[in-house]
Amino acid sequence: MAIRRVMLSLALAGTLAGCAPHDAARTATCAAQNQMMQTTLYFGLNRPAGPVITAGEWQQFVDNDVTPRFRDGLTVFDTRGQWLGNDGKVAREPGKALMLIHGNDSASEKGIEALRGIYKSRFAQESVMRVDQGVCVQF
Repeated sequence: MAIRRVMLSLALAGTLAGCAPHDAARTATCAAQNQMMQTTLYFGLNRPAGPVITAGEWQQFVDNDVTPRFRDGLTVFDTRGQWLGNDGKVAREPGKALMLIHGNDSASEKGIEALRGIYKSRFAQESVMRVDQGVCVQF
């Protein structure tokens, strides 16, 4: 069932992202200094037992855990997710998505995995979904 949940979540994430067709010409012309990674992390706000994770708790996580690791910037948006639970019922919950644009380096990888672990531990979460893709970034 966990694989099914991941596949359904990925399909939902693709739908939310708009699924624009791959533009090979644009990717091929992306200058090396503009090539970066985009990682989007999906955080559920329901706890298995107890109250929903509050706006204050979420902001504290962003301020104390995310920002020190990704000082260059980040984007957060509200989500509504659903998946088929082990009991055969559709489970729904509010969530947050955290989008990071970063270099393809070990420091970024370490920071992202630290965030996933901290959130799962602190808020008793089973998982934090991660979606990565290469992007061409210009400011």
